[in-house]
Amino acid sequence: MKFVLIDRIVSLETGERLTAVKSVSLAEEYLADHFPTFPVLPGVLLLEGLVESASWLVRATQQFAHSMVLLEQARNVKYKSFMAPGAQVKYTVEAKSIDERQSRFSGYGSVDGEKIVEARFALRHFNLAERNPAHAAVDAEVVEAMQERYKLLSQQN
Repeated sequence: MKFVLIDRIVSLETGERLTAVKSVSLAEEYLADHFPTFPVLPGVLLLEGLVESASWLVRATQQFAHSMVLLEQARNVKYKSFMAPGAQVKYTVEAKSIDERQSRFSGYGSVDGEKIVEARFALRHFNLAERNPAHAAVDAEVVEAMQERYKLLSQQN
């Protein structure tokens, strides 16, 4: 299963800050198991929403230079409330640094102005071809797919 945990990019300040939103529907599969009688968005997916938001900031800042933008470290993750179906989370991430291979962020997710998750985290960015040149075509496909998805996510701006 592939998760896409933001629906749209609301604002972007290249190299600085990004705000994105995600609306949660009861139709989302993972809610059936977490928890069956009290469906809420799992906390790890709230964190992943922050990571996805930050990855778009990295991609936009570095002109999609890397196919892979992955979570390297999460620190001081605090969950403050639940997110039920029908709610919309607003993710705000701020870059502390965006370097060639690594970036650091602080961010939070809020529902109706109330923070429900916050964290500091680091991302690692690279291309698969750096370890195996035979993967250059895969890198190109991933970058192209991410550029297309970015157009969809940011077109309402």
